[in-house]
Amino acid sequence: MKIGFFPGCSLEGTAKEYQKSLLKISSLAGIELIEVDDWNCCGATAAHSLNHLLSIALPARILALAELQGFSDLLIPCAACYSRLITARNVILRDDKIKNKILEIIELPFENKVNPINVIEFINKYLSEFIKSNLKFSINQKVACYYGCLLVRPPKVLNVERYEDPQDMESIVKILGGKPINWAYKVECCGAGLSVSRTEIVAKLSAKIIEDAESRGAEAIIVACPMCQSNLDMRRNNIKKFLQRKSILPVLYITQLIGMSLGISEDDLGLKKHFVPVKIKLDETNNKVKEVKLKEEKEVLA
Repeated sequence: MKIGFFPGCSLEGTAKEYQKSLLKISSLAGIELIEVDDWNCCGATAAHSLNHLLSIALPARILALAELQGFSDLLIPCAACYSRLITARNVILRDDKIKNKILEIIELPFENKVNPINVIEFINKYLSEFIKSNLKFSINQKVACYYGCLLVRPPKVLNVERYEDPQDMESIVKILGGKPINWAYKVECCGAGLSVSRTEIVAKLSAKIIEDAESRGAEAIIVACPMCQSNLDMRRNNIKKFLQRKSILPVLYITQLIGMSLGISEDDLGLKKHFVPVKIKLDETNNKVKEVKLKEEKEVLA
């Protein structure tokens, strides 16, 4: 199976481990992710605050290129990129005047038929059954599923009902044997693109996220956004000032957690690239015993 893939700028740079782990688990499941030809930056995170038309044109060009390649679904792992593409798609669908202006700018045929999907949607739609059938290890730890701002917002555009308390990532973690915690900061902002320009703001916001996760017994934070991972992991020295203590709570991508459960090596998942060392307890699954029990049950029923 082949699916359209827009890596965006982050997965080519600071989030290489995200791309590496995503490609690895997809390949194991027999899914080939095909990059959009000649893709451009989507404009995240600043374009929409500077030039509205440009903020629509940049992601619209990506969608148009994906459409030309014949993709129906387009996987967008970065939450910021996903937000920009799905927002642009929504604006063009409901505003013909903007659509006509965009067509003039991008100079490409565009019928807006491509469906942008984020990594959680991709996993649930294309990988969940494969994961269930191929688990080698169980993640026997409490984890905090962190969505950040953009995976569930704006809710009217994304048609998300539980945007204050989403559960899709938790469902995946449960399949892996993990124990998602209930916590207060799962959709709070980490500071996003202010990481360089206003590092202290990022450190303060991220410190609150880490503190709440730790206070509720989390042994890791699971993310699906390169910016969230970077802020929570890379800015740990700045975060320490607000916590007034050192935190060793690891922050890893959902794709890396899945890869660990499938028995993929640390190198292939990019786990050694993190600033905070990743230590996750893995228990061997007992699939053979389960298979025997299922077989016995079928024989009894027959």
